Amino acid sequence: MSLQRLPSFNSKVTVIGDVMLDRYWRGISDRLSPEAPVPVVRVTGREDRAGGAANVALNISSLGAPCSLLGIVGEDEAGARLEGLLRARGIIPSFIHTRAHPTVTKLRVLSRNQQLLRLDFEDPLSDLPLGELLENYKKNIKDSDVIVASDYGKGTLSRIHDLIKAANAYGKKVLVDPKGADFMRYRGAYMLTPNMKEFETVAGKCLDESDLERRAMSLIELCELGCLLITRSEDGMSLFRPGHRALHLPTRAREVYDVTGAGDTVIGTLAAALACNVDVAEACELANRAAGIVVGKVGTSTASPEELFEDLNGASVSLSPGVVTEDELCNEIKKLKKNGKKIVMTNGCFDILHKGHVSYLKRARALGDRLIVAVNSDRSVSALKGPSRPIVPLEARMELLASLDCVDFVVSFDEDTPQRLISKILPDVLVKGGDYTVDQIAGHKEVLDAGGTVKILPFVDGFSTSDIVNKIRNS
Repeated sequence: MSLQRLPSFNSKVTVIGDVMLDRYWRGISDRLSPEAPVPVVRVTGREDRAGGAANVALNISSLGAPCSLLGIVGEDEAGARLEGLLRARGIIPSFIHTRAHPTVTKLRVLSRNQQLLRLDFEDPLSDLPLGELLENYKKNIKDSDVIVASDYGKGTLSRIHDLIKAANAYGKKVLVDPKGADFMRYRGAYMLTPNMKEFETVAGKCLDESDLERRAMSLIELCELGCLLITRSEDGMSLFRPGHRALHLPTRAREVYDVTGAGDTVIGTLAAALACNVDVAEACELANRAAGIVVGKVGTSTASPEELFEDLNGASVSLSPGVVTEDELCNEIKKLKKNGKKIVMTNGCFDILHKGHVSYLKRARALGDRLIVAVNSDRSVSALKGPSRPIVPLEARMELLASLDCVDFVVSFDEDTPQRLISKILPDVLVKGGDYTVDQIAGHKEVLDAGGTVKILPFVDGFSTSDIVNKIRNS
């Protein structure tokens, strides 16, 4: 694939399907419970991510494509949290809320990047407001170029045939990530993207490549599909189309850490590319490369245009300074460290940016080649400072910090401390301002164990956010 064929990803995609909240609890596990032969995990960090159809939408949005998302959530904390995560990434979800069922939530417990346990919080879904969902869908697809139906078998797509029929009436391509043993319910879709296990459950065990192609073409004819893409784990993926030879794409993963959400990346990248009129074979090549990128990350993740560019061209593209996502930052740090750059990292609420903050950040930046500032989310600030804080919302705080010449990258975290993020970045220098001792600083152990240093810089006397807030309140 040539550079000229990297799409602009500027055409709209609508995603509909089963949305869920993925929760990750990370910690240290170095002993077994005396109560049972199970590991004890001392939880040190928590992270929430959008999952299911919501992760498909994030994958599309991360490429720069406009995306609308339709689904069903409960009237609960998990549903509100999921909406907040999506809005923070520029996606305005069109969710229908129901009191009958909780938001589907999956909690994974990890230690040393290994998953030890998964807990699923969900009820069998019935009596869902599918009529209302269908009406919202019909309004959304008119100005969309491609539709993605993400089926996790939770019930949101019980009327998938009606959804496909409505899209076909408008001449829109429908891509389906299928579930279950009945693929006839997806009849008339442009493409299905099952994995090999899902495909063989429906079509039968494949004896060899020739048998695979025969069964694939038979399914295409039976279900009246435009094409079929089968993802095959370590064997890559295979595209089947009437009138064309089978296209087999080898896996692109260099190092596999977590396959969670890889299927979401495949169908999301496919949709974003096809919406820009990219040939389906080239769209599959892009999707294959994107999947290779995300399986090298832990948890549900996305691939950026910069990462795809680099993968396509074998060139290293530097990330522009400013506000970045955690995944973007981690990718950039790998490249910077490879080039011998010294990484400095600090963190804080930075609520009402003042002279003391600026002076401190300038001194921190002087300790290395790049300065990363990790900023507490609004929830995290409230937990630390009380319900009246922050004064300035997260987005504004991050933009102000990013505008400073001494700051290279600004990233947010939602936990009470940045320990998880620091252990992921592992800066060469970890900096904290104030009168802390080293052992009081979150992430100090991880940085020191990795050969880094921890510095404490005094704040400028006479400048304090709390003092400013009190002065305003008392004036």
